Order: sequence, then structure tokens, then C-alpha cells
Amino acid sequence: MATAMAEPVPHSLDTGAIDELAALWAACGLTRPWNDPVHDALRAIGGPSSAIIGLRDGFDAHSRLIASVMVGHDGHRGWVYYVAVAPDRRREGLGRTMMTAAEAWLRDRRAPKLQLMVRDDNETAIAFYESLGLTRQKVVTLGRFLRESPNTPPPPRSTA
Repeated sequence: MATAMAEPVPHSLDTGAIDELAALWAACGLTRPWNDPVHDALRAIGGPSSAIIGLRDGFDAHSRLIASVMVGHDGHRGWVYYVAVAPDRRREGLGRTMMTAAEAWLRDRRAPKLQLMVRDDNETAIAFYESLGLTRQKVVTLGRFLRESPNTPPPPRSTA
């Protein structure tokens, strides 16, 4: 009788995956000039209440990163960012797998609610999240960049 091969499972990433994460996020169209993905990843990986969960196509560190999700808890709500699935691996259920991992991470920290933001013109992403049971919220998101301007580069990348 043949035994089933184990599948790789989502796991927390460390700073060794930063460049791979940034490349995955860029390939998925998630980056914007005003958000440096490397600095976003460094803050999340090094944060006391955040993580980046990744999924590789194999079991060792040299396997290709094919999906990720950034997750955090602000003490009031859980937040999800950078849900990414490599373009050539879409429609395999990996997005659902990453959202399940993010939700488990938040439940482990007793977050009462999961929230995420989607650009209002990204109907594909909105439909995906609605298929997972997320609903549109009656809120308006307001914001301001804390740098001098959106074009001001972020502080230098730490090599420590």
C-alpha cells in the first residue's frame, strides 16, 4: 500500500527570506512605490505582535517560496496584509491555505476579529475574500504618511 507524501505546511519566516518575499510580492503586484516591501517585511518579522507566514514548494530552506501572508495583532484587531500566491501556482487553494494560517495565528493570540484592506478596484481579490466568508465593512480608511512625503525614501536597511 502506498503512503501519501506529506505536503509542506505554512510556517513563520525569518529575515533570511526578505529578498524572496519582496520578489514574490512584486510578482503578485502587491508593491507600491510608497511602501518599501523590504522594510515592511523587516518590521513584521521583527515585531512583537506580527509575523510573516510562508509556504514553500518543498521542505528545505532552498525550496521556492510560493505563498505568504503578513499577519499582526494591534491589541484590538487582527490584521492581514500581503496575501501572495506565486502567479504560476494560483487556483490551487494556496490563498485559502494562507488565510487559514493567518486566522489560526490570530486565534492563538485571541484576536476578536480579522481585518484586511483591499484596493477598491481589485474585484478579483474582493471576490476571493468574500468566498472565504469575509464581508465588506462600513468604514472608511483614512491615512497619512509619517515621512516628509511619500517620495521620501525610508531609513536605511539595517544589516544587523
